[in-house]
Amino acid sequence: MLRRIELEALATVDRGDTISELATKLDHSESYLSRAVADLVEKGLVYTERDGRRKRVVPSDARAVELYQDLVRQHSHIDFPELLTGKALEVLYYLDQPRTVSEIADRSDNYRNTVNRVLKRFRDRGLVGTADGHYEFNADFDRLHKFARELTHHLHRQRLKAVASKGTILWEDYDEFLAQTETEIDADGFHETGLPRFVAFDLQFLLTGHRYYVYSKELDAVSPAELCCHTLLIDNGSRYRSYCLLLLSHVDVDGNDLQTRSAKYDLEDEINALLRYLETYGEIQDDRLPEWDEFQKLAAEYEIDL
Repeated sequence: MLRRIELEALATVDRGDTISELATKLDHSESYLSRAVADLVEKGLVYTERDGRRKRVVPSDARAVELYQDLVRQHSHIDFPELLTGKALEVLYYLDQPRTVSEIADRSDNYRNTVNRVLKRFRDRGLVGTADGHYEFNADFDRLHKFARELTHHLHRQRLKAVASKGTILWEDYDEFLAQTETEIDADGFHETGLPRFVAFDLQFLLTGHRYYVYSKELDAVSPAELCCHTLLIDNGSRYRSYCLLLLSHVDVDGNDLQTRSAKYDLEDEINALLRYLETYGEIQDDRLPEWDEFQKLAAEYEIDL
């Protein structure tokens, strides 16, 4: 997410430092610092101002910058740029409550050895502790989690803003997010989802004026399981639940994949309700699900055999 040199620059820069002054502080070449500053500018974490022939570097007003610089100032004996490299920020992102190594590994999709190695570094420096196999922050170092969250959200917003002037993030984790936009996005990593995606599975519904995209470097295409979860994140009301029921009735959805996805999006209860509804032919009490005879009529309209 951020290289060590970027973390060093962000920790050190004062309002109005020149590239030369910053390079001297950090004992790096000006060219090396210049590239790091350019990357930070692109990420919206600093900006530069011209002062004659000199270029001054100014921290942005992003909440992540404020959190990080406060941590550095208050704990100047801790080498945060060294600590926060590699997988550290990703692990800290998921340490929102006391969690085991396995829980963090599952949520972050990392090996347990990787998570354990990161947490050991923080434990050795007294920033986290363990109780009954669960890791949690000591004292006020939970601000490291807040920094990881704020930084992630900031970078997601920057990525979305670069391809859509008006957009809203509806859901996010460390390396993915679901966004609502008013315009089409044609950029690497962005995959259209929501109601337009149902067409790929021979289901066509009346579209709204909004478009929906999931950003993910790992995703090749939005699967039926992903689409079902995205639809519920977009709108968890009765109409969109009916659309998901039609999809689950029409397409052979991998049950294990659906359960895995539902856990990722914190939609286990909602997905289980849909599955029980179909398995019991509507014998489940839920105001957001249709009566079975109503759903049969809807399915018949779309030529879906229940």
